Amino acid sequence: MNRRVDPINDNRYHLRMHQTGSPSSPPASTLRRAAWLRQLHLWHWISSALCLMAMLLFAVTGFTLNHAAQIEAKPVVTRQKATLPAPLRTRLAAFAAGHADADVPLPAPLADWAEQTFPVQVRGVRAEWSEEDAYVALPRPGGDAWLRIGADGRAEYERTDRGWLAWLNDMHKGRNAGPVWGWFIDVFAFACVVFCVTGFLILKYHAANRPSTWPVIGLGIVLPVVLALLFVH
Repeated sequence: MNRRVDPINDNRYHLRMHQTGSPSSPPASTLRRAAWLRQLHLWHWISSALCLMAMLLFAVTGFTLNHAAQIEAKPVVTRQKATLPAPLRTRLAAFAAGHADADVPLPAPLADWAEQTFPVQVRGVRAEWSEEDAYVALPRPGGDAWLRIGADGRAEYERTDRGWLAWLNDMHKGRNAGPVWGWFIDVFAFACVVFCVTGFLILKYHAANRPSTWPVIGLGIVLPVVLALLFVH
């Protein structure tokens, strides 16, 4: 049985027609269309591969965020206390007196002591200073933490952990996740735009053979608008 040749997708057909100069060769517009369609498919699968895991993550956490009130979370609070050594206490009192109401990091000796005493990383992190103490806020995805070092030498550390689901939800929003994760979200968003636009253009090329293409696309565009206008107040 002879195989039917698809003049758009069969590269060997294009090569043979170009070499022989056959008058039955597809017109230039058809070849350009085929080349452009292949390029769209290339961009589409590359963007889909880059988006795969992140899109699954953001889809699942979008659902959990939408039902956050129905998903209970029991925060776990950890508290620790310590006493600042006398030499560092003098250093803290002198630094606090000169930086009251300022937002500057802990001096290096104090930061080193805090990191050795508590499970924190405070070097370079801004602290809120007063004459009585230094307060370091340490927010993070899925929880919170803070460190307070008083001029009297008493240091307190508290950490709140709301669980892995809260961690995923905060990663979805980029909350307290740091600049690197923020850059990742930007790259992921751009890849999603490429994925959607190339998918739309591929649908456009195949719409002639798929009558339901435009009604389904129209529904996907109109439905969110109608729901937002009618039910979101």
